[in-house]
Amino acid sequence: MKMPRMVKIRQKFPRPVCADIASEVKKEVAQFLDKLPSGARVAIAVGSRGISNIKEVAAAVVQEVKRCGAKPFIIPAMGSHGGATAEGQKKVLESYGINEHSVGAPIVSSMEVIKIGILDNSVPVYFDKNASQADAIIPINRVKPHTDFHDEIESGIAKIMVIGLGKHKGALSIHRHGAAGLHHLVPAAARLITEKMPILFGVAMVENAYHETALIKAIGRDELEEKEKKLLLKAKELMPHLPSDEIDVLIVEEMGKNISGSGMDTNIIGRMMILGEKEPSSPQIKRIVILDLSQETHGNAAGLGLADFITRKLFKKMNYEDSLVNILTARFIIRGKIPLTLDNDREAMEIALDTCWGIEPEKAGVVRIKNTLKLDEVYISEALTEELTGRDDIEIIGKLEEMRFDKEGNLASSSLL
Repeated sequence: MKMPRMVKIRQKFPRPVCADIASEVKKEVAQFLDKLPSGARVAIAVGSRGISNIKEVAAAVVQEVKRCGAKPFIIPAMGSHGGATAEGQKKVLESYGINEHSVGAPIVSSMEVIKIGILDNSVPVYFDKNASQADAIIPINRVKPHTDFHDEIESGIAKIMVIGLGKHKGALSIHRHGAAGLHHLVPAAARLITEKMPILFGVAMVENAYHETALIKAIGRDELEEKEKKLLLKAKELMPHLPSDEIDVLIVEEMGKNISGSGMDTNIIGRMMILGEKEPSSPQIKRIVILDLSQETHGNAAGLGLADFITRKLFKKMNYEDSLVNILTARFIIRGKIPLTLDNDREAMEIALDTCWGIEPEKAGVVRIKNTLKLDEVYISEALTEELTGRDDIEIIGKLEEMRFDKEGNLASSSLL
């Protein structure tokens, strides 16, 4: 098959950056640490996402807590991730470079929870037992648009308290109510946790379109909900996007839990695929091909069903058990279905192009990206160059050329983003 020629472009997005992570953390948390008594045990909750500078932020929080004479420890706050095991969750943190040596505090990982209360609609709320026994709790998380629903509170401090520190049992309790549970139960459960548990403050991070830390804010327990709403609006302003709203084939080099909870960010690809949730109006993408899993996802392929085609190498890397636990916990079953699986990258791309009705493959509008986090440099097909040429936010930085494949039919390593 004659495939379209591709050219590399650079997208230009707003780029506010936090220049000195440790200094910013020190400045932000100072106002909340003066009442922390010497010797207090402080649980610092860290999640499973590939958040930029998460190790540095966690280490800086640990340092400031120690400066007060308190005793910090790290709690993995990640629901059912890591195969829903204590050791698995500890390994997830390790994959981000977070361990006792790197952050200066022990990692206390357990799946044991306590029930701290019941919401008005009879939904139980669970919380990590070790965290509940601390004198103070500091959750750290990135605030960003959620991949499962849209509301005033999406992914951030509330979610890591409810789903993350709820562990597998707490995540199941909320997720069994589907997207409605995320819309309404997460904020309600977060209020209950703030009331019942010794939450000292939260550390919220917002990233720019280049997966860089744009800002860091420490938020007091009584302001968590209102200030998270404002930070979410800022996060939405800074989100990246694909270069075109109408794409025939999107080729994604890798997906994974470190990139998005759904493997690929649904806000980027324009597919939600959740019963009862409205599908995004844009972008409109006819076919999505995923070539591989990221190394950091450790075989977790939750969200695979968002694609139309995958490769056999991706399929072989999938940890079925871990993926199944994560998919069944989230309850979004359509996303867990395994797409049509082709032998190699070339075959997957050819089939995707061939199934775009009424379009000659070499004239198709194709975009190839590293993953849904990295969208500053992407490849576009020849057909899209006419549409995008002349835009102030796009710079063509390569030349049109054929895609290169190795003898196994996979993209040559030199061609990867």
